[in-house]
Amino acid sequence: MAQCTELEWAVQVLVNNFDKYSSRRCCCKKPRRISKKDFRKMLSCELNHMLTDTGNRRAADKLICDLDENKDGRISFEEYWTLIGGIASPIAQIIRQQEQSIKHTK
Repeated sequence: MAQCTELEWAVQVLVNNFDKYSSRRCCCKKPRRISKKDFRKMLSCELNHMLTDTGNRRAADKLICDLDENKDGRISFEEYWTLIGGIASPIAQIIRQQEQSIKHTK
């Protein structure tokens, strides 16, 4: 089997992270979802360096409300992906700004 590219590896990591925190109790026909409790755990364990207030229950619950498009109280993979995009976009801007700053100092 061929070695994964960096992007393929990154996607696998994101999918595995979702699976790590999503409910294993649901039947195979139902899509997996992350409960509020497990989502708060994921925030504090996995995103504590990129998001502020990951230990703040109210802030986490507000984030859940904002992401939970269908208002079922749990986070689907699509809703999780919205979180990832929301985190990646500002980070990409910071990286681009740093690259521009380095170019101008040379």
